[in-house]
Formats: sequence, C-alpha cells, structure tokens
Amino acid sequence: MAFKEQERDLSYDDALFLYTDGITEAENANKEFFGEHRMQEALRKRGSAREHLDNVREAVDLFVGGQQANDDRTMLFLHYMNKILPDASERHLVLHNDIQQIPQLADFVGIIAEEMGLEQSLAMGLNLALEEAVTNVILYAYPPGSDGLVDIEAIMRAKSLEFIISDSGIPFDPTQAPMADVTLNVAERPIGGLGIYLVRSIMDSVKYERKDGQNFLSMTKNI
Repeated sequence: MAFKEQERDLSYDDALFLYTDGITEAENANKEFFGEHRMQEALRKRGSAREHLDNVREAVDLFVGGQQANDDRTMLFLHYMNKILPDASERHLVLHNDIQQIPQLADFVGIIAEEMGLEQSLAMGLNLALEEAVTNVILYAYPPGSDGLVDIEAIMRAKSLEFIISDSGIPFDPTQAPMADVTLNVAERPIGGLGIYLVRSIMDSVKYERKDGQNFLSMTKNI
C-alpha cells in the first residue's frame, strides 16, 4: 500500500482523534455499521482525552450489543495544551481525583525548583499552596465515587512561575470564598477560608476562570 506523509500545525486546545476502521465499521445484529456520524456524536461533548476514548468505546459497545468484533478497534486521542510564550518552558502533571495521589505534587514541585534554582523554603511554600488547591479539587469538584482528572500545568519563565490547575468538575470559584479572619482565636474563627488564605499568602496572583465546561485556577509566583 502507498502511504502519504502529512503535516499539520496544532494550536492551543486543538484535538486530534485517530482510529482504525474497526470503530466505524463495527456491526450490530442487523449488519449495520456504527459509522462516522455516531462516532462524531460520541466525541461532541467536551472532556479529557481519556473521557473521549471512553465515550467512543461505550458508544460502540452499546451499538453492537454484544456482537463479536470482526476487526481491531484502535484509537488515539491527542489534546494540545501548549500555549506558553517562547521564553518559557513547561511541565505537566495529571492526577485522578484520588487523595492518595497528592504526594506526587512534592516530586513535581521539586523537579521544577531544581530546574529554576529555587531555594528550598520557597519550594516548600509553593508545594503547600499547590497541595491546598489540588486537594480542594479532588475533594469537591467531582461527585463521590466518580473518576475525574486534575491537570496541573507549570509554566516557568525568567521571573515568574505559574501553576494552572484545570478540571471538568462542577463550577467553583475558590477566590470568592470568604477569607479567614486570622486575628480571631481558634474557638471564635468560623470553619473554612484558611485554604484560600494560605494560597493567597504564598502566591502573588490567584485567578479563576470557568471556560468551556472546565474550571481553571491560575496561581503565579514572582521569582
């Protein structure tokens, strides 16, 4: 067979879905093909790469209704998330909404701190702020028992470090939460608010945005 090499530039938030014809030509009991239209419908809702793959697989399984596959079904989904400036570098970490995965943040921040030559005390503070923000997403963004993803992007520039935490959970703006009054003693202080107070105390800028069904929390530290 003759194959042609192709090239295409991707912009931020572009997606690329590759599949074998075992997907579109999956047959049900009536010998009907699953087809491109049903595949496109399964891909229509915004989500993570894993969610897209799961949606297509579930749609095919539902359509064929237990019929044995007569061809391989292979899929690859790419989501291009790089929107950094030329004078910056980045690192990515993706976690499931499982509190047991929080320790991975320390290694993530440690690698970044080493690359940027940050002092240990600053690295510890950044890790504390990141842990607080990510823990909040893990505990509250998704319904109990569901599997969701938390994407942490670190953008390293000459004079700043920015963490962008994104998830597809319920809308929630932590920057609107009432700030804790740390002048009160523990007995008088209402529950809540200490987390965002801690994040704001460590970081120089904290911003929230809800866009295309996702939460984006940006935290910047000037170096």
